[in-house]
Amino acid sequence: MMKPLPYTPAACALLWLAGAPAAQAQAPAELSAITVTADKQERALESVPASLSVFDGDMLEAQGIQDLEALQTITPGLSFQPFGQAGVNSPVMRGLSANFFSFSTSTLLVVDGVPTLTAQGYDDQLLAIDRVEVLRGPQSTLYGRNAEAGVINIHTRQPDNTVRGQFSVESGSRDLRALRFDLSGPLVEDRLYASVAGTWRSQHGFIDNTYTGKREDDRELRNGKLALRWTPSARTDATLRYAQQDYRDGAALWGSPAAPRATVASGTPSWNRSVGRSASLSARHDFDSGLRLSSVTAWNDFRDRVQQDTDFLPADLLHIARDHRFRNLSQEFRLEGDWSGAHWLAGVYADGDDHDLRNTQKMPMGLTQSVVNLRGSSAAAFTHWTVPLAERWTLEAGARVERDEIRFSPQGDTRRRSDWTRVTPRVALQYAFAPRQQVYASVSDGFRAGGFNVFSPAANYAPYQPETLRSYEIGAKGWLSGNRLRYSSAAYVMTVKNMQVQQMPLPGLVYVTNAASARSIGAEFELEYLVGDGWSLQAGLGLNRTRFSSFRDGAADYAGNDNPFAPRVNGYLSARYDAPAGWYAQAALTGTSSVYLDAANRYRRNGYGLVNLAAGFTFRQVEITAYVNNAANRRYDAVGYQNGIVTVYSPPREAGLRLTWRL
Repeated sequence: MMKPLPYTPAACALLWLAGAPAAQAQAPAELSAITVTADKQERALESVPASLSVFDGDMLEAQGIQDLEALQTITPGLSFQPFGQAGVNSPVMRGLSANFFSFSTSTLLVVDGVPTLTAQGYDDQLLAIDRVEVLRGPQSTLYGRNAEAGVINIHTRQPDNTVRGQFSVESGSRDLRALRFDLSGPLVEDRLYASVAGTWRSQHGFIDNTYTGKREDDRELRNGKLALRWTPSARTDATLRYAQQDYRDGAALWGSPAAPRATVASGTPSWNRSVGRSASLSARHDFDSGLRLSSVTAWNDFRDRVQQDTDFLPADLLHIARDHRFRNLSQEFRLEGDWSGAHWLAGVYADGDDHDLRNTQKMPMGLTQSVVNLRGSSAAAFTHWTVPLAERWTLEAGARVERDEIRFSPQGDTRRRSDWTRVTPRVALQYAFAPRQQVYASVSDGFRAGGFNVFSPAANYAPYQPETLRSYEIGAKGWLSGNRLRYSSAAYVMTVKNMQVQQMPLPGLVYVTNAASARSIGAEFELEYLVGDGWSLQAGLGLNRTRFSSFRDGAADYAGNDNPFAPRVNGYLSARYDAPAGWYAQAALTGTSSVYLDAANRYRRNGYGLVNLAAGFTFRQVEITAYVNNAANRRYDAVGYQNGIVTVYSPPREAGLRLTWRL
């Protein structure tokens, strides 16, 4: 089957930079059919009644998308909070965000079956990728509490009988040096296979420290992935995986709003020495009866070890330090099959958290330290049914029952405990009004567990309640123009109760509280079109408005304010030309509207649009690519982060050259 042309965001206004010759007309290709497992079963993309973006590994490589954060440039409805530290990302999906100190996320990340439940460790270098699926809207029925707003599901390529290999080197701005490789193939043909992939990346910073005379924010990353796959028969398949990421960085991309841009005078060393490790064992067996049993055992361990100056002065007046250890062990079993024309799935899930947290704050009056242990557990049972009602009508229904428990033990204080039990249903109705074209409507519930303000002893470690929502969504998706155009659209309304919001009234005082209620209204649109003559076009647009319906925090009334970090618009427009002679050119325009940084809507990051350009040439097994990211050198700093005391700087323009060799 023919693979789609590489997919890269590009500006329509820059289309003609590639200069396609009219005399070399080519017959338009067809877009390839895409199979996804977003709802934990293999299905065609257009048959899933939900808003879903899918990117294969070739597509991501062609665009230079090399980490998780870069997905926001090509995914409507997805963004990340500005933070400036590698290895820590807090996603914002459909206007719903989670707070770093709640130690949970509103959008679940799953990498080869390993769930990441906190912003700490929410990262992946997208090595040896088969595909990435971004599923928008509540997915708590199948995925649980952290899938309140959606799921990012990353699938690494499975090793098999085909020998594959790739090696690339890269050099660029600020002494960028990078290596990436992946190799896979059989150890014993038809039985045992292995793969190994890795990356090393080093780059100088751009923030000048006038006190030390050095750059403050140098970066170095080491990442590796290993996989061993066993297929003792055509009916049994098991894969063992291990991954590790090591960060050897300088300071976060922080500075003072009162200082010249990208300049600090810090006398206190700032650094990031975090390490993430994960492992999973995925197994599947198909029975003679037609039933399929699947098992996923996953282990995740992330150590968030950081020191950061926050006064940006020679004297050590203010700084923060963290030494957090996040551990999670999970197990899921699923059984699926067919019954009277319906496809069904049922499963059970359990996990356990063991987090050791050590938070240090240097204030003018002295040093304070909080040491706590946070344990948690979840147990759930779920089911999902796909039932044909008539020739063109399909009903989907499912539900999950989950019980979550948190045990919080602050050093030298009383142990605390809370638990919640939730039922999260989902119902969707789909109608195929033409071949390969569908419309759907769905109603689904989502939730995020509550917790304790683990670093607020002055407030007696006040608890906050679970956040719940109900979503109503309609959408359409399908193919047109001889399978050369694929489109999707969705519109939704979500009502949120007990919304969890982070507040920081004073430097050093951070707590999470519940807003009374909020509403999120929005839409998403995506289009992919193979024009012909070597041209391909893509576009995406996300619209959202998430506002507090009612929210009082002490004397403050935030009713009508926008939820922090939630952009009203984000999108991209793209074009690419692939010449018969083996060269290509692509351009990209991607952007987002402004976002507020606090519940009072006093501070914000301005909106921005970025132009990214690339061109390359392929000769046999070698590809050479030149690129410029943020060609106009746009600045989009988050001024007023941490309640006005910090600016999170945006990175400047970057140019580079990449050389790739493939087996």
